[in-house]
Amino acid sequence: MSKHINQVQLDSAEMVDFLKHIISNNRHIQQQGKKVVATEVIGDSGLGKTSVVLQIAEQHKLDVVKLNLAQIEELGDLVGFPVRQFELCKKGEQPMPVEAPKFEMKKVEIAPGKFAIKKIPVKAPIVDAKTEACLWIDENAVEQYTKQGYEFTGKKRMSYCPPEWIADKQGGGILMLDDWNRADTRFIQAVMELVDRQEYISWKLPKDWHIILTANPDDGNYMVNSIDSAQKTRFVSVVMKWNHERWAEWAETEGIDGRCINFVLMHPEIVDADQGVNPRSITTFFNCISSVKTFEDDLPLIQMVGEGSVGGEVATLFTQFINNRLDKLVTPKDILLTKDDAKVIKLLTDATGEVSSSEYRADIASILTTRLINYTLNYATKNSITPEIINRLIMLVKEEEVFTDDLKYHIVKKILNGNKQKFQKLIFDKDVQAYATK
Repeated sequence: MSKHINQVQLDSAEMVDFLKHIISNNRHIQQQGKKVVATEVIGDSGLGKTSVVLQIAEQHKLDVVKLNLAQIEELGDLVGFPVRQFELCKKGEQPMPVEAPKFEMKKVEIAPGKFAIKKIPVKAPIVDAKTEACLWIDENAVEQYTKQGYEFTGKKRMSYCPPEWIADKQGGGILMLDDWNRADTRFIQAVMELVDRQEYISWKLPKDWHIILTANPDDGNYMVNSIDSAQKTRFVSVVMKWNHERWAEWAETEGIDGRCINFVLMHPEIVDADQGVNPRSITTFFNCISSVKTFEDDLPLIQMVGEGSVGGEVATLFTQFINNRLDKLVTPKDILLTKDDAKVIKLLTDATGEVSSSEYRADIASILTTRLINYTLNYATKNSITPEIINRLIMLVKEEEVFTDDLKYHIVKKILNGNKQKFQKLIFDKDVQAYATK
């Protein structure tokens, strides 16, 4: 992604950590009476920008208002509609005119031939002293107040009522302005005031509300409005990048077909915005063929679905993947839960060859390692971890012909970092300790 070379680039997990810091820091500076900091997340379509924001909101127990600026037609839907207001006061409690204090420095003769500089009060313009008995009331509610003894003072003004999306909100939240650089310039200008001041003319965002803007890159692949330097200084901007391993973690939790996860891990380069292929289109392709039990029996159908979702090049690459029987790789479920150790070792060595062999498939071993880690951690969130599962992981570490030392270290580190509580028994094994402390 050379087009973002001068910007901070974060994958989905790193983006979550970054936004968590921004929100925590915003809460800190708000307590000091300072303005919160808005964040712009730039990324290609389908990368999961919205999913990251929703994840952050859930972790921080924040409400989410998502406004797709490219789809809003009326400016009032974003910032509220103008309304006339009248000043009303309780009978007999009109604002009292007073003189505002004002002074000037003058040279004053204090004795014959002696002068000094003194602060001298001068007459100031008359202003209205506000009382609690006086209110600014929307024109449609004036009648209700006049019935309660309020009277017109003769003053009126134009104001903006809070928009529907923020009215009556309780507690903190995130205002997500989606695809904001694809919006009409009128909306972009209105957004700038919200971003800069957290308010618009006559209403404010409630306390503990945070603004996150999502945008597509201005690289020629999208119809976006360029943002000038003055606008860019109003927020911190980061780029979200594709990471196939992060996607594989997500796909495991979402139940994406394991054969398809293997394909992405084998060919991470297929995600290419310039070719119109993104994680969303890939996932759509996989969902469309999820009911196909045996891929090789329906290759023409898979090719057609692939061409319609991810293009002919990726579709052909996927059919080649099937023809090479790489969709038949041993599943992480079989690796972890098959009772017979010897059977598991055979399944693995059939797929990768032995470590000591010149024909060892390190690429396939890497895929199986990633799948095993993700499946194990996902399994642990839903199930108890039995001694048999712990023993299976220890066996994989001890076995010399299945995984290289680097892959063993990766397995131990990722599983322990992912769930220390459920896998703490692993660390008591001396062989596991050897890899965990490398």
